[in-house]
Amino acid sequence: MSLLDTDPDTGLAPLEFAVTRNLAARPPAARAEILAAPGFGQHFTDHMVDICWSVGGGWHRPRVQPYGPITLDPAAAVLHYGQEVFEGIKAYRHADGGIYTFRPDQNGRRLQRSARRLALPELPVAYFLQSLRELIAVDGDWVPDGEDQSLYLRPFMFAKEAFLGVRPAHKVGYYVIASPAGAYFKGGVTPVSIWLSEEYTRAAKGGTGAAKTGGNYAASLLPQSEAYENECDQVVFLDQDGNVEELGGMNIVFVYKDGTLVTPQSDSILEGVTRESILQLARDRGHRVEGRGVSLAEWREGVASGDIVEVFACGTAAVVTPIGQLKGREFFDEQPSGSLALSLREELTEIQYGRREDRHGWLVRLDG
Repeated sequence: MSLLDTDPDTGLAPLEFAVTRNLAARPPAARAEILAAPGFGQHFTDHMVDICWSVGGGWHRPRVQPYGPITLDPAAAVLHYGQEVFEGIKAYRHADGGIYTFRPDQNGRRLQRSARRLALPELPVAYFLQSLRELIAVDGDWVPDGEDQSLYLRPFMFAKEAFLGVRPAHKVGYYVIASPAGAYFKGGVTPVSIWLSEEYTRAAKGGTGAAKTGGNYAASLLPQSEAYENECDQVVFLDQDGNVEELGGMNIVFVYKDGTLVTPQSDSILEGVTRESILQLARDRGHRVEGRGVSLAEWREGVASGDIVEVFACGTAAVVTPIGQLKGREFFDEQPSGSLALSLREELTEIQYGRREDRHGWLVRLDG
């Protein structure tokens, strides 16, 4: 869909964006210096998307404007009640110079589900995709072309209304910012160590676990610090029934000796676009895939007996990473190593960067 097309599925005409160029945009040499070693989430492009929503006006005043501070009233609802959701998605530069993203419709739909749970307005998926295209139209030069590099796009939405009553806000802001990202693993993918959080939970049945909202991540920071104190890279949570839930920011997958991939599934787990894509690639290879509860006992006993032959985590930033160790207060379990996780990671990233056939039509071009 070009910026001037009407969406064939919804009949929505595109928004008419006003574009204000950043007069202080970084010159090419300064941008090239950043792109040479961008890190992750450390540098930001010169512009951002800003769309307003109100009860009476709906989605309005769409614009691309210079990246900069957002002015908020001290009584803005987000500051008091945390009414906020966000997404994470990447843009990739292909060998032909084109800029593509991966399954943006799924991110747009997940943003809608998150917004619904947080009593925020649901941005149409067509507008979500257009917001990415509008930002790339201005800041496309920020998409790097180095090995395993990308432009990380962060759409987010929050309650702006200045009101201290406890109810859904009548005024909301939707924004998109972008940050060039280097290779997540410098020197190659290495297994991570996982700390089991036995005192804290990330979410609860009927809570906000399936929504991508900042409060879930805030709740994970203390146990994540506990993981660092115990010389672990990440933390894994259990749900109220003692089943494995997810890591602080990634889903988890178990590989059994019969080739079955099992991933925890419940209404307290965020549905991962990367996870679903990895599982589809596994199905394409003939693997059976199950989404069900996995107890801590099943995990530990499966590893000990050899029934579980590989464990890995997956998410937008890291894509896929093997899990090498599971550590709790009273135990330390080495995890089995295998080749499936890295093989699936390679296949997925080669699709994303345009080096392998996209059989499922997952890639969407953002420029041109």
